[in-house]
Amino acid sequence: MSIKNHPKYKLLDEIETWVFDLDNTLYPSNSKLFDQVSKRIGLYISKNLNIPITEARIVQKDFFHKYGTTLRGLMLEHKINPDEFLAYVHDIDFSTLSLANDLDNALNNIDGRKIVFTNADSSYASKVLIQLGLENHFSEIFDIVAADYIPKPNPEAYKIFIKKHDFDPNTAIFFEDILRNLGPAKEMGMTTVWIKNNDTWALPGSDGVEAHYQTKNLGVWLNSISTS
Repeated sequence: MSIKNHPKYKLLDEIETWVFDLDNTLYPSNSKLFDQVSKRIGLYISKNLNIPITEARIVQKDFFHKYGTTLRGLMLEHKINPDEFLAYVHDIDFSTLSLANDLDNALNNIDGRKIVFTNADSSYASKVLIQLGLENHFSEIFDIVAADYIPKPNPEAYKIFIKKHDFDPNTAIFFEDILRNLGPAKEMGMTTVWIKNNDTWALPGSDGVEAHYQTKNLGVWLNSISTS
């Protein structure tokens, strides 16, 4: 049965652009890759603000929830160099990621343009995609630099993204693990899918946000809407 004939997925009839968050969306959160990034963010704050690591962790979370990314808070309140920050926090071991064979197969069955929309930078995103074996699916990456360092869920980031990549949000679908980041996308007309998890980072600020769909496994969900 095709998407168009599947009543459960009637919103997907005219999807032309498939937009994917990166971390904890294209790979499972239990891979602990982003835990490495999070740890280095804390170390960066501790070192550059000259505060104990316990205090740095508090600053890290406060800025994340207040500004969308810790980086944004550090830029606005402490004038840090964003490129230096990104290089430091993304200097991690990518070998914790395995080839995403099931997701690879699922993406092969989907027609349309596929774009990564991430609050990380493109260098890091490319390394993640290569490690997952998914790099051939995504010809475009919209990163935090392209967004002028304005992160999701700030609506301005979505406006810049849509304008730069020139697509109709009403024919786009967005997959994301942080529920609050789906709010602006939905308001602009995108169909939204929440990659559901119980991560404490993913839930605050999401009050009132409801995705059109939710799943714990992206590959399984994509396969469920493919022609069978």
